[in-house]
Amino acid sequence: MDRVDIKRLAEKLNLSTSTVSRAFRGNSDINPETKARILSMAKEFNYQPNHYASNLREKKSKTIAIIVPELANNFFSQAIHGIERVARDKGYHTLIYVTDDEYQKEVAFIDKLYNGRVDGIIMSASGEANDHQYLNRLGNKHIPLVFFDRVYDDINVPKVTTDDYESSFAATRHLIEVGCKKIAFLVVNKSLSIGNVRMQGYHDALKDAGIPYNTHLVIDCSNDYDENFDILSKALNEQHPDGILASVERLAISSYYVCHNLGIRIPDDIKIVSFSSLEIASLLNPALSTITQPAFDLGTNAAELLFRALESDAPVNDHLVLSSKLIPRTSSTGVKTHIGGKG
Repeated sequence: MDRVDIKRLAEKLNLSTSTVSRAFRGNSDINPETKARILSMAKEFNYQPNHYASNLREKKSKTIAIIVPELANNFFSQAIHGIERVARDKGYHTLIYVTDDEYQKEVAFIDKLYNGRVDGIIMSASGEANDHQYLNRLGNKHIPLVFFDRVYDDINVPKVTTDDYESSFAATRHLIEVGCKKIAFLVVNKSLSIGNVRMQGYHDALKDAGIPYNTHLVIDCSNDYDENFDILSKALNEQHPDGILASVERLAISSYYVCHNLGIRIPDDIKIVSFSSLEIASLLNPALSTITQPAFDLGTNAAELLFRALESDAPVNDHLVLSSKLIPRTSSTGVKTHIGGKG
């Protein structure tokens, strides 16, 4: 029997080659009965579509890029898992790039991907510098971009974030309710939208409780654990806060090390709450109170927005805001929790 290609298969079915091609790509705009008939005949003639050649013809790489500041943070691992699940269902591969919160790496990655190596990009921003115009070139190449968690407000693309202001306000209010009057706010990058929004929630919760805002209690940290150890050691020795709100997970972990080194007891001398998706938060000693973001859902929603942009000619500029959850544990309440428990 002569070799059957997509053209001969279409002739036998009395259909166009584009219809047959759409059936193999899993497009939703094809009648299910027609699709079943195509796949049945393909099986009968032992026809296997050449997806690689098809992708070349369509100039599709069937690959998306994920750009994140770090991988050590459990939040990003969960978000990537959510993105990859959607991508897999769509028949796409993923490439992961880590910026280490360095702006120049972010620019270099975007320049590398600008050549069409990927069909779309999902990114959590590094947050440095004010000039983000290099991202606008992606639009010229019709490479859609979606932000999640950390965003640039001046770039008009789809975004998926969490209710950072409300969460920060609630966490600060919680610390006040358990007796804290001198609360330090730990932040890595105040210029980044996410840092600004979380700091505003902290500021407004203090104001709402009649507690004066003290700039010395807003502690600028870095991405380096050794530097943070020195920064936090100095701050705790000089400012003597009785509460800490950490805007990112690694700052809470650094705070634990510093408190242990200085003989500061958690939660007796200082109470701690942190933005964190750390699954072992309840196993720390003491168990860490967290603002837990829906990291996996952030990833899946970002991926779904990206594929909407890839599959539609209409512009997609949605901004989805998901809710986080404040989970008080021993580090702020003083009440011991059951090992392995969520509370």
